[in-house]
Amino acid sequence: MDNSDQYCRNKAAKSGSSFYYSFLFLPPVQRQAIMALYAFCREVDDTVDECTDKDIANQKLEWWNEEIERTFEGMPQHPIGKALQAANTHFSLPQSLFVEILAGMKMDLSYQGYQTFEDLRLYCHCVASAPGLLAAEIFGFTEAATREYAKNLGIAFQLVNIIRDVGEDANRARLYIPEDEIAQFSLTPQDILEKKYSENFTALMQYQAKRARTYYQAALDMLPEVDKYAQRSGLIMAEIYFTLLLEIEKTNFKVLHQRIGLTPLRKLWLAWKTARRLAKKA
Repeated sequence: MDNSDQYCRNKAAKSGSSFYYSFLFLPPVQRQAIMALYAFCREVDDTVDECTDKDIANQKLEWWNEEIERTFEGMPQHPIGKALQAANTHFSLPQSLFVEILAGMKMDLSYQGYQTFEDLRLYCHCVASAPGLLAAEIFGFTEAATREYAKNLGIAFQLVNIIRDVGEDANRARLYIPEDEIAQFSLTPQDILEKKYSENFTALMQYQAKRARTYYQAALDMLPEVDKYAQRSGLIMAEIYFTLLLEIEKTNFKVLHQRIGLTPLRKLWLAWKTARRLAKKA
């Protein structure tokens, strides 16, 4: 394992993300490629979340735009770029999807809220469906419908993230819930930013959860049987995320003052159980 692969592996392992557990069952070449993709997503996301100066954050994202260009020209500078270049020798990774991910990061920097779900869906596409499509290329598929599965599953994941992170996002004066839907439930953005629980808030979150379930089910319905084993890492992630949503629902959406999650052991168990089930069907 060279330094670039080790850098990406460390980035993924340190994050404690649910995604990490789904990578463990992949063959080495695929695992290295997906770790590189995940490390890229974490790196640019951290740029937005951890850099307090927006101008500097924008400059860093511009640098990453240039690094993606260099990577596809065979001249990367960063360890992640080098790992992505190696991945691109084995898999067809459209450069445009990396550009879309960076566009999603820039949307966070210019955050002004989301008036409707259509507005939010564009953001979800950039930060979740675009990585999902890249992951699908790495996992491999034979049917074009698998791309639609990846798009929908990415949106489902992001919607669960939004539900889980309402309180943390409020700490940064951000809301990723459509403002017209907040009003529909007789609430104001300020109610959520001030972390006020109410029956209306619970109903609003139930509405968001129902949408996440809809995208989750649409994704599973679109995945052709012939591609299920190849896409098993995505299905492992789906199992972990759906279980997380169930846990959040059990708390009656008490997400304003805590970040609800699954233990590493439970994630590993879900990953192993799902991988075993899919292996039996293959």
